[in-house]
Amino acid sequence: MSLQASGFTATVLALIVTGVVVLSPSLQVLAEQRQQIAQLEAQLAETDAEVLRLEDQLERWNDRVFVETQARSRLMFVYPGDITYLVLDDLPEDDSNGDVIVSEDIQLAQPNWRESLLASYLVAATTSTMGSTPDDVEHDTSLLPSPSEGGEESTEQ
Repeated sequence: MSLQASGFTATVLALIVTGVVVLSPSLQVLAEQRQQIAQLEAQLAETDAEVLRLEDQLERWNDRVFVETQARSRLMFVYPGDITYLVLDDLPEDDSNGDVIVSEDIQLAQPNWRESLLASYLVAATTSTMGSTPDDVEHDTSLLPSPSEGGEESTEQ
């Protein structure tokens, strides 16, 4: 009886070993395909997110206000009659801002805008900066109204 049991056992073991040898390449392919499917699903999710981002950007570019803003800021486009200013910040930075003492009293200034406009025009018209540095230019503040005047128009006749 032990010979029959051992023969049966040997046959079963041989079938199991044969099954493992035959099925192992298929199981390896199955595992590789599962891994590849997971990678492709992750790539698909990234692509979907990119498509949504691009569709959102396309919607913005279909908006006239957005296109106008981009043209004005990137390409410096203006409407006829617009006046644009290009400010270059070429002055050295002033590091003494930390030492400035600010008054706690509130001062009410009532500038006369007409006098300020005229003074600004006169300073711009009479100042020559050709070939001079900012240190060489003297600022004439006699044309500007002082805060103590309060911008009040004189009533003398």
